[in-house]
Amino acid sequence: MYRHMGRNKVHGHIEWLPPAACHAFWHGGEADFEIVGVAEHGEKALNSVERFEPDVVLMDIHMPVMDGVQATGEIKKRFPSVKVMILTTFEELGYVREALAAGAEGYLLKAIHPKDLAAGIRLVHHGGTLITQEIAKQLISEWVKPHESIKEEKNQKNSFRLTEREIEILQLLSNGYSNKEMARKLYLTEGTVKNYISNIYSKLEVTGRHKAVYKAKEEGIIGP
Repeated sequence: MYRHMGRNKVHGHIEWLPPAACHAFWHGGEADFEIVGVAEHGEKALNSVERFEPDVVLMDIHMPVMDGVQATGEIKKRFPSVKVMILTTFEELGYVREALAAGAEGYLLKAIHPKDLAAGIRLVHHGGTLITQEIAKQLISEWVKPHESIKEEKNQKNSFRLTEREIEILQLLSNGYSNKEMARKLYLTEGTVKNYISNIYSKLEVTGRHKAVYKAKEEGIIGP
């Protein structure tokens, strides 16, 4: 835990840091930092935050009694002004979103250079949010993949150049709606509904609603 007095009060539970970082913090290598406490697990971290009132908490992910994600959530709920920075390894990157959702302001790798760690603490203390490039790339990669799947699904539906309205009518056809019922539901005239259906037949290269519905399901355009 780190406190600011002109200095940053820091509290932390970290299983491992590079030796240079440990030396820098514990032996006063950063003149504006004061380490005010260390906790062996998340529950003790909560008690220590209440006792020492740190500015910044360095949080590990894996701890007994209460893990880092849960502890972060509790700290942010009870002490919203306290900043929390998660230090982790590449193997723990799956916890990034959970920790950020819990309110963590920073997420760094444990292999970070001590000067960069100190700079990160200062940034977070002054209201910034910090995620390293490696972690940002991981998050972006995870964010892009599902969107690519959605895009691929949309492209599959649009390979027949069907409009959203035509797909909607196909779904209603699948549910057994008559032209009159579709017109009433969609606030269209029956003539307009018939025109849409004719366009659907043409684009799917089918004749008749049963064939249109069957092909739409086979091609994944509408649900089974």
